[in-house]
Amino acid sequence: VSETERLCYVGHNFGSEVMRCNSLCRYFVGVLDKNSGQMEVYNAEIFNMQPLLSGGRCWESQLLGCCILLIPALFPWHGTRTVPSLVHAERDSGRGERSKSRVDVKWGWVLCSPGCAGCFNVRFCLVQMDLCIEAFGTSKQKRALSSRRMNAVGNDIVNTAVTKAAANVIDTKGVTALMQDMAQDDVQNISAFLPPCHEDADRPEHVYKFEDILSPAEYEALRVPAAALANITAEEMAKKAEERSHCSFVLEELKFLPTDERRRDHKTRCLWFLDTLIKFSHMKVIKKKHPMGPECPQIISRKLMKSFTSLTYNDGSIQNLISASMKAKITAYVIALALHINNFQTDLTVLQNDMKLPESRILDIAKALRLRVSKAKGVPGLENDQNHKLGTLSLPLPVQKAPEGQRKRKKMN
Repeated sequence: VSETERLCYVGHNFGSEVMRCNSLCRYFVGVLDKNSGQMEVYNAEIFNMQPLLSGGRCWESQLLGCCILLIPALFPWHGTRTVPSLVHAERDSGRGERSKSRVDVKWGWVLCSPGCAGCFNVRFCLVQMDLCIEAFGTSKQKRALSSRRMNAVGNDIVNTAVTKAAANVIDTKGVTALMQDMAQDDVQNISAFLPPCHEDADRPEHVYKFEDILSPAEYEALRVPAAALANITAEEMAKKAEERSHCSFVLEELKFLPTDERRRDHKTRCLWFLDTLIKFSHMKVIKKKHPMGPECPQIISRKLMKSFTSLTYNDGSIQNLISASMKAKITAYVIALALHINNFQTDLTVLQNDMKLPESRILDIAKALRLRVSKAKGVPGLENDQNHKLGTLSLPLPVQKAPEGQRKRKKMN
């Protein structure tokens, strides 16, 4: 135990508070006799001395017990009687002597919860820490402190200006008009990821035109890869179902291909492109130039990369990323294409399972597409075949509404 004019210090050589020193080392203290010039060596132990506060606990234990870690060793302390703590520094100037720093120990305590009497006042700490930097900090620390204070002043000015501007807008336009504008903005943001919608259409097939999903050039490029599906046999169908080389929606639709050659060719082209979209949506970062393989036409690969990916910068290079918004866009185009395949009525649950989406997500996208959603019994043998959601595109279109924000569960740490 050591004692100064201000505080008592305690060191431990046993228990959990002992220093983590190498037990294989021995420590010695040498005492030099100036008169004889000889040194006497004594065995020694290393103690980590901590200020002993009221209650019998060291300051470090009290602070750590309240989950606040303070590192006073960041500052260069001078003098043998200096106390390493959060301090208020004063400067005394002596006559003809160099200016010295004196450190006064000051503590502030608040209760963080009922029964806790050792929680440090964080705001008090920060103020005292700034004073420490002004008195003892390095040039870099002082520049950082000055920059932080200037930014704090700037933030206060910006917040005041924004608050005043918001109040003026509310007074001028009114809360009701602002809420309507926000709802309209939400609708426009959703529409940015949907196929072009023609609300004045007189027939369902004209609401989401097929040409807006596949251009004539892209549709023509699908003739070769879709030929394998058009000429598929029962044995090949069973093998594909066993290998799951295509999604459930496509495998189910291949069972009901039209006998008319033209209609059969049209449907297989649509199914091939729909299957490609779903497989593409399962990717995260696109690293290959032709992510869907060599059998995918080049014009289709360019369409996928240009229309359904977003550019991101990572590891010094630009990459194509399928973000959450891009996956929503792919889902919207998949639903629109499925409507054209199935006479403007499609099983949303099958598409949801193929795209590995939660039900709420695909229902939000279907409602944004102005579909009427109803319950239906699914095809026997499919997952959850008793409770399927059916999406129907019919005229007149229902009124478009922005999706209501869902409350997110707070993560428990």
